[in-house]
Amino acid sequence: MKRVVITGLGAITPLGNTVNEFWDNIVAGKSAAGPITKFDSTKFKTHFACEVKDFEIETYLDKKETKKYDLFTQYAIAASDQAIKDSGLDFESMDEKERYEIGVIWATGNGGIATFESQLKEFNTGDGTPRFNPYFIPKMIVDIAAGVISIRHQLHGPNYCTVSACASSNTAIINAFDTIRLGKAKVMIAGGSEAAITEASVGGFNSAQALSKNNENPQQASRPFDVDRDGFVMGEGAGALIFEDLEYALARGAHIYAELVGGGMAADAYHLTGTHPEGLGAVLGMKKAVEEAGISLAEVDYINAHATSTGIGDISELVAIKNLFGDLPVAISGTKSMTGHLLGAAGAVESIISVLSVKNDIIPPTINTQKLADEVPNGLKIVLGKPIFQTVNYVLNNTFGFGGHTASSLFKKYTT
Repeated sequence: MKRVVITGLGAITPLGNTVNEFWDNIVAGKSAAGPITKFDSTKFKTHFACEVKDFEIETYLDKKETKKYDLFTQYAIAASDQAIKDSGLDFESMDEKERYEIGVIWATGNGGIATFESQLKEFNTGDGTPRFNPYFIPKMIVDIAAGVISIRHQLHGPNYCTVSACASSNTAIINAFDTIRLGKAKVMIAGGSEAAITEASVGGFNSAQALSKNNENPQQASRPFDVDRDGFVMGEGAGALIFEDLEYALARGAHIYAELVGGGMAADAYHLTGTHPEGLGAVLGMKKAVEEAGISLAEVDYINAHATSTGIGDISELVAIKNLFGDLPVAISGTKSMTGHLLGAAGAVESIISVLSVKNDIIPPTINTQKLADEVPNGLKIVLGKPIFQTVNYVLNNTFGFGGHTASSLFKKYTT
């Protein structure tokens, strides 16, 4: 099996539109929550979210080109461009044969939901004659971001979209890992994007009792594991990572952030939206990732928990960690307390956090949590309030999605 390393990162997030800005705000423990500006939320139960601020797609695209793409694809273009530039890969200088071995696996849970909503509204307010934008279908379909990235850079390797709800981009990352390990590509661009702060999305999650309604105190609303948590805070944005065959990366003198050494996917097979009370799928996914890496559970230093700030989900994940790790002192934090929940893009953005945690020997905090819920298992090392500065050799990144999907990726400090 080939070794797989990370050589480039790109981020468009509610906490910053570059990786450095994003990471600095994560370490500083800042909240990205604020009033919804994308639509009038007056009649909704939730009036706040973690929106991307000051995003200028014209930095990456000609203004005319932007009309072809939904916002989720625009975020994907920006994050992947950043990651490619960061990696030092020069696709223009490569011959076609070399570009046959570079692919894209890009994830999203909702795709062009904003485009879908706006087009149907426009249709319904007209005379009933079907007049749709010619870009309606390619703007809406979930696979289009992967296709656009490959077209933009003329990359002919494996190209597709993964959809496993909120586990989508972690699934994409694990698939990219496997593709390189098996020798089916030398470089993979993987990640995810989401632009789902829309009326249908917020209204739907409100009806499912999933979103926080703490409108009086939005910056403290996302509070994983807290006794007063009342649901997740919607986020948006994109995260992109460049994965390479280690030999290829070394041959071109690439800067290496970290190594990806394990990926585990499983299913709760339990409920449409709820997680298994004992975290069965989570246990299996984490266990598979650790076993694939060939390490002991005691070697895992930090778990970036899925930790959405929901009643059942937070506890089932902690129960799963306790069931698997027992009394081992692995640090746990929920960074969605700062970013909100980026749905299908969460795994990619939190993989960037995991990679930088390994690279910089910093464990980010969980913010806003004042009192742990009574159901939290005893003896867990949950990082609250402030980051921990310590050696970090292995980080496990957890993501779970509606339908019972679970995906856990394991990152390692790179050593020769």
